[in-house]
Amino acid sequence: MLHRASRPTDRRRRRPARRSRLALLAAGVLGAVLALSGCAGAAGGGPAQITFHMSKPEAIPFFRDLVERYNSEQSDVHVTLDTASNLSAAFLRGNPPDVGLLNYNYEMARFMERGALSDLSDLPEAARIRPEVQELVDQYATYPGRTSVLPYSVAAESVIYNVKMFEENGIAVPTTWDELIAACDRLEAAGITPIYSTFKDPWTLGQGLFDYTVGGSVDVADFLDRMDELGTEVGPTSDTSFERTILRPAEQMKQLADYSNDDAPSRGYGDGNVAFANGEAAMYMQGPWAFGEIAKTNPDLELATFPLPATNDPDDLKVRVNLDLALWVPEASTKKAAAREFVSYLMQKDVMDQYNAAFLGFGTTTDAAPATDERILPMQEYYDDGAFYQGLSRSIPLTIPIDNYIQTMATGGDIPATLATIDADWARLALRG
Repeated sequence: MLHRASRPTDRRRRRPARRSRLALLAAGVLGAVLALSGCAGAAGGGPAQITFHMSKPEAIPFFRDLVERYNSEQSDVHVTLDTASNLSAAFLRGNPPDVGLLNYNYEMARFMERGALSDLSDLPEAARIRPEVQELVDQYATYPGRTSVLPYSVAAESVIYNVKMFEENGIAVPTTWDELIAACDRLEAAGITPIYSTFKDPWTLGQGLFDYTVGGSVDVADFLDRMDELGTEVGPTSDTSFERTILRPAEQMKQLADYSNDDAPSRGYGDGNVAFANGEAAMYMQGPWAFGEIAKTNPDLELATFPLPATNDPDDLKVRVNLDLALWVPEASTKKAAAREFVSYLMQKDVMDQYNAAFLGFGTTTDAAPATDERILPMQEYYDDGAFYQGLSRSIPLTIPIDNYIQTMATGGDIPATLATIDADWARLALRG
């Protein structure tokens, strides 16, 4: 059956962490982490030397300047910015960076689950995190008695649309599925490609059309909880499964995919940014990171966003989010005191607000400044109300090639059969776990 999304107030209840899914990942990698010794402490009377790992390419200049400022303002701690290290290898060697700030996903959740990240719950900054945002971390994994990851910035992803095209064709922002389809039909009748798609890069389908249609009608966190409980019993006869629960959203995804540019199978993310900037379609399913790329081609293009409606109830509207950046300090660090000082510096309200304003993120704390950029401003009310979800495609064990399966369905493959294959993969991995 199709699980309808709960209302925002219900969505804030705390969910159990899905530890069994993490067991499906390559487990033994971290077996020796906690037994290994950390790097040597600072020698002599100079400042404590700590390494800060931050790997978001477009944000490197921002944090490089921030590190330089921090080092110049005090003499107790000296921070070295690291943007290239292999985290898995560093944890295995017992010398991970002292502070990490990067996208939070399964790669980091497996470190948390095994106790490789230290407890930050006693930091005053931890008390400022919005509970429903902290819950996004807990949906991946928890470690008993610890708050090991502090959300730093949330990216809200939705439908980017060309304001002028909508206005010139008398199209109001759709708030129901029927209105969305009607808008696509009207655009097509006017000779305008409704949606620009980039099927060549399957991740753009996963985080875009697939996640939007699923998250707009299915309680994603509840679905994954049920799948974890079923484990090896997931299959054709189980009440919850991809084949049963995700069938309708997957069919909706295909229906929208058919409104795409004819050359979508041969177009990638970079192509999409340029084409959309040049007015080759009215809608684009991307996150806020695409705005900067689009502006390189057409800085004057007026764009805005709306959450994709997947039902005919406007109250079901929700925004897909991900933890764009999250902070942690490894247990193996021998400089935890210095690392925690730097974490507190990074989490100053003005620093966080400056980052989110520059990179079109939403604040994670109760005192965060609201968004001001007109392109993402329509998402603020949904974010404030907790009407958001993490994308299903990013919540699947990496050993299941979910993006390739989504690509198959969007380009004409047998949808029920593909979903059944995902179920079989899930059950098989649960057996191994």
